Amino acid sequence: MASGVYQRFVANALNKLVDMSAGDTIKCILLNNTHAFTGSDNTYSQVSANELATTGGYTAGGAAVGTPTVTQANPIKWDGDDVTWTSASFTAYHAVLYDDTLVGDDLIASFDFGGAQTVTGGTFTIQWNASGIVTFTPA
Repeated sequence: MASGVYQRFVANALNKLVDMSAGDTIKCILLNNTHAFTGSDNTYSQVSANELATTGGYTAGGAAVGTPTVTQANPIKWDGDDVTWTSASFTAYHAVLYDDTLVGDDLIASFDFGGAQTVTGGTFTIQWNASGIVTFTPA
């Protein structure tokens, strides 16, 4: 069970290549049980083989994270709306965020659900932590 922020995202942020507050389209994809978080992966193409197929209410490429915001405080927080798939029938094990605006669809973060999460003819919702989707605690 591993979750984390991809190295490429941190480099992109420091190089001012990503706009996490409504400038870029950030998407969330769902993955199967063969996915394993590797922090050095860079782009959507490196994880897409493990993405759920377009079926059962899920569409490959994922869903956009709405209302993205960055809050400067301690910790610094990036947050957005929960992501929902309706009329869903599938099983997911992981979620991965990526920046759909960048040419390479660069990866941001991976979330391991800790096991199979199954929905049958219902709504599948990823409810982000109230403290933010991604947080950074500066010294």
